[in-house]
Order: sequence, then C-alpha cells, then structure tokens
Amino acid sequence: MNSQKNFHPSARKQVAIHLLLDWVAASLSWLGLFLYRKNFVEAVKHGYQIPVNADIKLAIGLVAVPLFWIVLYHLLGYYNHIFRRSRLRELESTLVASILGVVFLFFALILDDSVSDFHDYYWSGAVLLGLHVGFTLVFRLAWTTRTIKHVQGRKWGYPTLLVGNGPKALQLFEEIQNAKQAEGFIIQGFISMDAEIDPSLNERCRHLGPCHTLSEHIHALCIEEIILCPETESAPLLTGIIDQVQNEPVHVKVQPDSYHLVLGMAKMNNILGAMLAEIDFEVMPHWQKSVKRAIDVAVSALALLILSPLFLIIGIAVKLDSPGPVFFLQERLGYRGKPFKIIKFRSMKNHAESGTPQLSHDHDDRRTKTGIFLRRTRLDELPQFANVLLGQMSLVGPRPERLYFAEQIAASAPIYRRIHRVRPGITSWGQVKYGYAENVEEMIKRMQFDILYLENMSLGLDIKIMIYTALIMIQGRGK
Repeated sequence: MNSQKNFHPSARKQVAIHLLLDWVAASLSWLGLFLYRKNFVEAVKHGYQIPVNADIKLAIGLVAVPLFWIVLYHLLGYYNHIFRRSRLRELESTLVASILGVVFLFFALILDDSVSDFHDYYWSGAVLLGLHVGFTLVFRLAWTTRTIKHVQGRKWGYPTLLVGNGPKALQLFEEIQNAKQAEGFIIQGFISMDAEIDPSLNERCRHLGPCHTLSEHIHALCIEEIILCPETESAPLLTGIIDQVQNEPVHVKVQPDSYHLVLGMAKMNNILGAMLAEIDFEVMPHWQKSVKRAIDVAVSALALLILSPLFLIIGIAVKLDSPGPVFFLQERLGYRGKPFKIIKFRSMKNHAESGTPQLSHDHDDRRTKTGIFLRRTRLDELPQFANVLLGQMSLVGPRPERLYFAEQIAASAPIYRRIHRVRPGITSWGQVKYGYAENVEEMIKRMQFDILYLENMSLGLDIKIMIYTALIMIQGRGK
C-alpha cells in the first residue's frame, strides 16, 4: 500500500509549522503593541519616558493572546487542507481573521487601559492590526511560497485517480504530465466508466478497474484527489460516482464541460492550470461547524448534568417495568458511514429482536408500557447526549440508521448516501416532520426531509428544529 509520506510530508508536521509561525507572529505583534504603548501612549500621559521592565501583564499576554489567535484560526478552518495554499488565499484569510481578532482584542483588552486622549485607543488598535497582519503575512507567505515551489517542481504532490477512459481522460492525462509547472496531481491510474477504453490511455496510464471499484482503490492507494473526465455517453454515471465518493476523504474535481451535471456543488479556483472545477461537499462554513460543535458539547454536558435526576427516575421505571438492562445499545451508521453504538433508554422487552432487524410500529407488542410513554415523549433518546459528547452525533442532524435498512434505502434512493456528510443527530427535520418510520418506504419519505436539511444547514435552522422537538416532547406527540 502506498503511503502519503511518499508524496508530501505529514500534514500534522505541516500544521505544527504553521502553528509555530502563527504563534511567533502573534507574540511579536503583541510585544510591538506593548512597546508602542510604553514609549508613546504612557510616555505622553505621564510626561516622561516609561522604562520597559519585566511586566507580568506582558508575560501573560505573550501566552494568552497567541493562544487566542490559534483558536480563532482553528475555528475559521485555516489549518484545514494545509498543502493546498495560494498566496492570494493567504492574504484574504489573514486579513479577515486579523480584523475579527483585533476587534475582539480591542474591546476585551485595549479599552481597559487608561489614556490621556481617546484617540490613543484607535491608534493602539491600528498599530496592533498593522503589526499582526504584517508579521503573520510575512511568515505565511514565505512558507506558502516554499510549499508551492515544491508542488510545482514535482517534489510534493497528491496521489490522484482519473475517472474516465476516453479521449477526454487521455487529453487531461497528457496535459497534467506535460505541464511545465505541476499542479500536484501524481496520477496513480484511471478508473473506467464503460467498456470502450482508449488504447492510447491504456498504454500510458495504469487501468485499475471499473467505477464500482473506486472506493476500494481510494483506500488501497491512499488517494487524495479524484478527477472526473467522462465522455458524453457516460456522463449520466457521474452523479452515481459522486455519491459513491462523497463520504471519502478525497478532493473531487470535474472537467468544465461536465460542470452543469453537478451545478451547485462545483467551484473554480484555478486560472492558469488545467481547467477543472472542484466539487464542494461542505454543507456549512467551517466557522459555523465549529460553533455547531461547541453548542453540541455545551448543551449535552449541561443536559446530562441537569437531567441526571430524570435519568435516575426513568432508569428505575424501565427496570421495574420489565427485566433487562436500563440502556439499549445498537449499532448505527454515523459520519462518513462509520458505525457506532447509539445509546437509548430501553423501550422494548429484553431480547425483543432476534434474527432479521425489525422496525417498531404503533401496535408493536414488543414495547413495554414505559417504553410507549418514552417513545411518545422522545425521552428514550436522552442518553444520546453521551453520543454527542463522544463526537459520534450532533444535537441536530439526519437520524442514523442500521446498516441493514441503510442498504435498502440506498438501493431505492442512492441520494441517501449524502446524509453521511454530517454527524447524525438526536433530532432531525425528518424526525420533526415525519416521526419514527415503520417501514423502508416511510424511511425514504423521512429521508427527503433530511436531504432538504442537508442542503439548507445553518445554525438558525438547527435552533428551529430543536424548538419544535421540545414542543413535540412536551405535547407527547412523538410517533
């Protein structure tokens, strides 16, 4: 099996270097602000030169302020895709983050100082912004330029698969191989979309197999990039291939003449190299995902603490109602299709299911008396706050299914695989609108709401769904 270290250094190492450079830049800019205020602001206020001595506030600032910047960069997603940098993107991200960070520091720390003229506040903020942008950009641009040169010189690159087997794939292969400045694509072979394979492509590039083996080769070859180049007659297969790889840790690009087939998911980010549109599987801006995760952790930790007496009461009721454990663990499919154990209060008789998996329904005699109440009020879902804390689930997201039913849903509606782009949720739009499903047909109908949620994800929508879920629990309208 190939290793990524054969193509470029460890991503962790690269991130560590960026962290170090950002820390140094933040420390220098804060030190520069400290010296400015000592030599100008305080000197004017007191009427004499203030000696620069060891200052405990400076020491604390040189630790706390750089840490603040690192956290801010992380929340904004700066340390993602660390090898795919451009100087223009560095400039843009640095300016946006610097303005946001300096505004926060201005109100949190700078306004706390005493000055002789209120204009000194503005000058202090401007000095901090200028120093921070300057130092940060110098370090980042220097390191990014080094990375770009290594990629263009074919010292670093990304293991890449071509998906296509006709003249378009051959033309793209030759363009990539003959480019004076490489774009980082190190082609490992091509995946065929139909039986008609271009002989010239077969001679020059390794044929790995048909498109249904794509996922297998992604893992076997540690693929990081996939380029879709279908011929006109095989273009209808494109959507299915995208659904097949959307939960894999790869970047997917497509030739512009196929752009209309994935309209809404593709974006252009390259002007001088091969004309490729990148398919964007991100459902939310990174900062919103960070805030969503922070809300998940905070609310779940608080809920487990506050609701612990209710957990005890429910646990006793479950135990007295029927023999068996209080909690019920069941394997479900989570983020990117990875299985995990979901935790619920047991609402059915012990060992109620054996053999073929079954879904519950309104007249299911496997349910206990306590279980009927728990399902109507959705209280059986409360232990899933623990799943949220473990990072397996979110407060709001598509409901996770068992592999047995997920395969049946995907067979009838391949679009179902898209819900694995995000963490599953304790509650969902489908759960609010449709409730528990009693068969695969109902699961497919509920899935439509989850796909709709996926295409409209936002923090505001999450809040609305949580409010409606609370109303359903209070009114006992859970199906």
